[in-house]
Amino acid sequence: MKITKYGAIDIGSNAVRLLVANVIEEDDKEPKFKKSSLVRVPIRLGADAFVSGKISEENTHRMIDAMEAFKLIMKVHGVQKYKACATSAMREAENGNEIANTILTKTGVEIDIIDGKKEAAIISSTDLNQLIESDATYLYVDVGGGSTEFTLFSSGKIINSKSFKIGTVRLINNKKSENKAIFKKVQKWIEENTKNYKRISLIGSGGNINKIFKMSGRELGKPISYIYLNAQYQFLKKMTYKERISELSLNPDRADVIVPATKIYLSAMKWSGARKIFVPKIGLSDGIIKSLYYNKL
Repeated sequence: MKITKYGAIDIGSNAVRLLVANVIEEDDKEPKFKKSSLVRVPIRLGADAFVSGKISEENTHRMIDAMEAFKLIMKVHGVQKYKACATSAMREAENGNEIANTILTKTGVEIDIIDGKKEAAIISSTDLNQLIESDATYLYVDVGGGSTEFTLFSSGKIINSKSFKIGTVRLINNKKSENKAIFKKVQKWIEENTKNYKRISLIGSGGNINKIFKMSGRELGKPISYIYLNAQYQFLKKMTYKERISELSLNPDRADVIVPATKIYLSAMKWSGARKIFVPKIGLSDGIIKSLYYNKL
């Protein structure tokens, strides 16, 4: 048996995460990917990028501190290889590349600012093939702070994939008219791509749907129904931001974005005709680990 430790840094629009995973190799067996540690820090880069168009000096310093801390954590874990990827906030900030260069100079951490297509491809390289039935159809929805990736799978193959600028932090900061317009674009894409398929199920990824799944108390692998998710949405929407923190024990940076995130999942279910959503707890960082192992990054 051989165990190798890998690290994945996911620099999102709502938070920055470090995943440390063990890759376990045994003779004549498929490698196993086991999460060892997950650290999440609430640096909301999207609040900068989607409002002022630039990453602030304060958040730049916080990012430098986070990368230094992540390096130490990886050192303690004995991580042999890691990769840092940044998504829509860094991608859209006019000083995104400048910030990435500053972080490289100060910390030695090289950040790959990836586009929506590459983000969707990395996410799709996760263990989805072990979760989906070979003859079924699924719409995979990964909701982030700045963008949402949609991938349609049928009979085990990717039919189509698209990234939209419809993320939780963006929805909070955008004008209502802007949000309405982007929802219409998403609706058109989903309806056009799913119209020839029956009995579609959703696969949801992202911190918000993971939290809702945890709150549901359901057994891992069991889906959430449209009716349940809609009830949760109505319940969360009626609560104030402070009530979500005090009564539901949500983190402050989760308590506001969980409502628009739930709306995105619900809308995707409605437009695709899906009646249930599976929540396998996988995302970009898991995809980075797998891509590193198979030398795709």
